[in-house]
Amino acid sequence: MTTNAPRPEILRYTAFSSSPEGGNPAGVVLDATGLDDAAMLAIAAELGYSESAFLTAPPAGLGGGDKDGDGDGGGEGAGRAYTIRYFSPKAEVPFCGHATIATAVALAERTGPGELVFATRAGTVPVAVTEEGGTVRATLTSVEPHTEEIAGADLAEALAALDWPAADLDPAFPPRIAFAGARHLVLAAATRARLADLAYDFARLEALMHRLDLTTVQLVWRESAGVFHVRDPFPVGGVVEDPATGAAAAAFGAYARELGLVPEDAVLTLHQGEDLGRPGELTVTLRAGDPRVRVSGTGARIL
Repeated sequence: MTTNAPRPEILRYTAFSSSPEGGNPAGVVLDATGLDDAAMLAIAAELGYSESAFLTAPPAGLGGGDKDGDGDGGGEGAGRAYTIRYFSPKAEVPFCGHATIATAVALAERTGPGELVFATRAGTVPVAVTEEGGTVRATLTSVEPHTEEIAGADLAEALAALDWPAADLDPAFPPRIAFAGARHLVLAAATRARLADLAYDFARLEALMHRLDLTTVQLVWRESAGVFHVRDPFPVGGVVEDPATGAAAAAFGAYARELGLVPEDAVLTLHQGEDLGRPGELTVTLRAGDPRVRVSGTGARIL
């Protein structure tokens, strides 16, 4: 950003909660045209949220929104399209679900509900925004996901950094690295108490995550067939824990389906942030025949 350029408007929204006190806060800059990488990183660091989102003009040819409102981006006609970039206080990340939801809610409050298309570093992400009874809800559709196994030595290092005995893992949920726009290590706790007791070695986990190119570690506990509680350490972003993580929710949905832990057609509810005093709810929708994952939630302006 040049020294003579005016400072852009910086909005603050929470995602995956209709209350400003819940969910995951994100910075949102709806017009980042005059900002360079250093300026965007400086704004993200100043805000101190796990991520902030910055919008500029879309790449040539991006359009075709979700006119049918089902979150698949397959409707007729050109949608409202943008390039979106995400910065944590320490670095740029390829994709961030909660900042995408927050940005979609912010745009909907200005231009109304409808379809959006975001060009991210991870690929094109359509978002459908609806409003009912004054509540705005956004649904993102992930890029095509995949999972991969984690080496035994890397798993052992992750558990050591978390100070989690291997016996505390749920054997029904094999550790995997899952991707739906960003890479996350999925580890399942056998009990809710294990999930609640999180005090990890920040530097040790950060080093492993950098080496494996992980964005967060997705810690989960299954309450019932379609209900999960999750937590996401995020040391690579300079944040101890992410309060609500849309990208990890998408990755987890792909992981659970690929391993046959949930049906191919399923709606999952993920509760996150309870242990931080910022409760949020993420809805993960899986559709048979479509590898992509849909993640939806509400949002609210933080004044």
